[in-house]
Amino acid sequence: MTRGPTLPAHRLPYLPTPLDAFNTASADEARALLLHCLRSPRWSHRIADHRPYPDLGALLAAADEAAYDLSPGDLAEALAGEPLPELPEGTYSAAHMALGAAHAAYEARFGHAFVINPGDAAPGEVIDHILEAIRSRLANDPEEERVVAADELRRLARGRLLALLSGVGLCSICGSRHMGATSPNAPAPGK
Repeated sequence: MTRGPTLPAHRLPYLPTPLDAFNTASADEARALLLHCLRSPRWSHRIADHRPYPDLGALLAAADEAAYDLSPGDLAEALAGEPLPELPEGTYSAAHMALGAAHAAYEARFGHAFVINPGDAAPGEVIDHILEAIRSRLANDPEEERVVAADELRRLARGRLLALLSGVGLCSICGSRHMGATSPNAPAPGK
């Protein structure tokens, strides 16, 4: 039996990535987007002004470097705009009260919101992780805490950039699932 001619390989069109969109966005759009990652105008201008980035690793390295260079004023501005850590749904009101009291004590001591990157803490452990960190960090002197808070802000910004531009998981900025994202609630491929 003979076969017919082979069809040419089908090439998919190039689809822009979230990093491509970031690199080609207007300066104002890029800066506004970056302000969601770290609430420092100086940081967002610096990152936006050095576009285009060849890959996500280069962008993250530049973001880290710029975060390490935040002045005390820049840091204060970023901390002032930072929301309190989110608690998992269904958190008991007693936990909210405990966190509220801990946040108030922290803000009274240091004059700014408590920031933490929860990292890989399981949803059921987030509250304990935050409370433990607040208690531990209340023992810091103000300069030591400024360094810790700056590092937490850097880690938060890095995580937000990754979520936004890597296409993994739900974007914490726009709430959309980007290309290549997976979710434990998503159906398996082909289902």
